[in-house]
Parts: sequence; structure tokens; C-alpha cells
Amino acid sequence: MNAPLRSPLRFDVNGLVQAIMRNGTRDAFTPALKPMQWEVLGSYLQPFGLTRAQKLIDQGSVDRTLYMVESGSLTVHLEDEKGRVRLAVVSAGSAVGEGAFFTGLPRNATVQAADACKIWSLTPLRFTELSNRNPAIALEIAMALGSLISRRLINKPKRVAVT
Repeated sequence: MNAPLRSPLRFDVNGLVQAIMRNGTRDAFTPALKPMQWEVLGSYLQPFGLTRAQKLIDQGSVDRTLYMVESGSLTVHLEDEKGRVRLAVVSAGSAVGEGAFFTGLPRNATVQAADACKIWSLTPLRFTELSNRNPAIALEIAMALGSLISRRLINKPKRVAVT
């Protein structure tokens, strides 16, 4: 029996799944997806790398993309007239960009790589496609993001770090 062919548009999300499973912190992004659902989700995600100090999100930018961290860590800064204040560190197995993903408002903080990172992005357009074709997976992603936002809002230092 031949193994099924994988679509070239589907990416191996096993590293992301492992990072989520290893992240035991209150800041973990924890969608309850089955392995086959992760594979489907992978076809809607785009992986890319960041080098140390490379910006992922600029404060004030208007972009609704959601980012999930497979490896490395990100720092979240508030930039004001007095300079930069670090608000949070986001580690592997978590997500950033959740605030603007839902609201469409400008980003309220800058996010950059603290070290080399592997990131997975989900654009609003791809999320809409996912919602239309696989509503159960999209609902689980939305619920996991809602849970992440709620946990961040309880934690005062991370409250403003909802990007």
C-alpha cells in the first residue's frame, strides 16, 4: 500500500504541535485539535523564520495576522515618547497578534524576536477559508485564542501585551 501524497501546500506542523504540548505556562496557546485536524490547519498556515532582533509586529500597524511560535521567543514592547518598555516575553507554544486578529484595530505594541524563531502565520483571509471549509477547526482556534486573551488580561503585565 502506498503512503498518501501530501499536498505541497501543507506544511509539517509537528514542531508547532510539540511546542504547544511542551508549553505548560499560563501563556500557552492550547487548541484541542486531533492530529488530522492539525494537518488540515497546516495547509492554512505559512511558516517562516525570524532572526534575533527582527521585528514581527510594529506598534500602530494595521494588520490582522495571527502568529504562532514554534521555536524561539519574542519580546513585546510598548513604544512611547520616553522610549521602549518591555511588557512580555512570548515563548514557543504561544501566539501573538490575537488582539488585532479579532478587532482589526492597529497593533498596540511592537513584537520582535529575542532569538532566532520559527513562526507560523494565519491571515484573516486564510482563517475565513478555514471557517468555511472546516468550521470545527476554526471554532477551536477561535476558542483557544479567546482563552489566551482572557488569561493575558488577568495578568496585569501582559494585559497591554495583547497585540
